[in-house]
Amino acid sequence: MRTERPEIHRELSVGEVAARAGVAVSAIHFYEAQGLIRGRRNPGNHRRYPRETLRRIAVIKVAQRAGIPLKEIRQALAALPDGRTPTAQDWSLLSSRWKAELDARIARLTRLRDQLAGCIGCGCLSIGDCPLRNPYDALGRQGPGPRLLDPE
Repeated sequence: MRTERPEIHRELSVGEVAARAGVAVSAIHFYEAQGLIRGRRNPGNHRRYPRETLRRIAVIKVAQRAGIPLKEIRQALAALPDGRTPTAQDWSLLSSRWKAELDARIARLTRLRDQLAGCIGCGCLSIGDCPLRNPYDALGRQGPGPRLLDPE
């Protein structure tokens, strides 16, 4: 005896995508407006999305959690041939690129954390530290901003 399985629709409504992806319907509309996902209108004028949209949204959510700006996510997804959904190989390439950016951000934050109590990074420091870490305001000649915390 065969059990009935629910029919798997090739395309999903905006509500189905939102429920399956774990995001609000407004997020689906936002992602579409930002060019991150694509849908189409059916003859009844309702938005429909291919099932692959769920994977694209998963990639978007993971990248956002890692702090990748939506602009960079959009560029990465747009670079895929024919706007296809990322494969495991695509994800490996994307994540390795983003890993380098994350490593640099972690290094900056680590420097900030380690120097936070003694320095605000502007070069002036405190009366006791300035002559040792920035004699004669040598850092000021390098340009404005936090020279000790965010060296270029």
